[in-house]
Amino acid sequence: MIKELDKDFSSLNEYIGQLSPSKIFILVDENTHDHCLPILMPNLETDAPFEIIEIEAGEENKNIGTATQLWEIFSEMEADRKSLLINLGGGVVTDMGGFVASTYKRGFKFINIPTTLLAMCDASIGGKTGIDHQYLKNIIGTFALPEAIFFYPKFLETLKFEELRSGFAEMLKHGLIADGNHWNDLSSLYKVTPEDVAPFISRSMAIKNDVVTKDFKEENIRKILNFGHTIGHAVESLFLRKGNLIPHGEAVALGMICETHLAFLAGLIDVEVSSTIITKIQRFFPYIDISEFRNEDILNLMFNDKKNQDGDINFSLINGVGTCAYDQKLHADQINLTLDFYKNINSKA
Repeated sequence: MIKELDKDFSSLNEYIGQLSPSKIFILVDENTHDHCLPILMPNLETDAPFEIIEIEAGEENKNIGTATQLWEIFSEMEADRKSLLINLGGGVVTDMGGFVASTYKRGFKFINIPTTLLAMCDASIGGKTGIDHQYLKNIIGTFALPEAIFFYPKFLETLKFEELRSGFAEMLKHGLIADGNHWNDLSSLYKVTPEDVAPFISRSMAIKNDVVTKDFKEENIRKILNFGHTIGHAVESLFLRKGNLIPHGEAVALGMICETHLAFLAGLIDVEVSSTIITKIQRFFPYIDISEFRNEDILNLMFNDKKNQDGDINFSLINGVGTCAYDQKLHADQINLTLDFYKNINSKA
């Protein structure tokens, strides 16, 4: 269930009442502790005992060490399989919270209340939970659906612009892979503000949820959600390894530019469509300089991608605006051409 929260959070309270949990844990990071928890707590009505657990913010903390700490806290606080975890936060909190809840005592229930645009439109939906390990994004994880997702667009007012723009990348992706009208609406926006993007959040969430419902374990069509992520995740991992983090959405935007160009090289779209899409993405996102990374380093990380099999690099590539093909196997020379294209894209402007 995906539901927008009303002003008094009555739908959330009713839902928790129906679940009748033995204990409630509310997972936050220091940002959502300061900015979002004060909105949730006055509206939360429950007879169940609850505990607030705070973790450090940031992708660098989405690791096995933090997961272990959370498992130990659950043990100390005597969590059982009738407990409920409320993940109040962005993608790190929903990924991490879902992972620890789905593995502790073989799983107890959790719900997501995403507080960032990225979490609302992407991370909180679909039941993919996970942590990073050895600088590889989401390499350890489970498929575990939240009991429900409640979103509250006013939380977006607490975000820095860079965080809002990061989530906007996933919205653009949803339009490119599944809904040309959604892409046209979003790419025509003059600027990215909470007020401007709010009317389109439900559609983006519905696109992802529809795809996930058809293919929960990512055996076929769900793979289209990885458009922009094969190259994007590799670049993101290289920056993570350096200790120089880049926003996930900016990595995805880079990935979508590269993989749109790959779609052109593969003959799936023509040069005009490719150029138009790339130009529109560039209008919203800054150029990320990857000249310090060798193409070979990026390729090696892409070979580690979870979608790959038998040594091939599989891509999900658009074959039109609003449609996408998965399991597209491309040669290293095509990928090298695309990486070189991106590295030199500013000189072509």
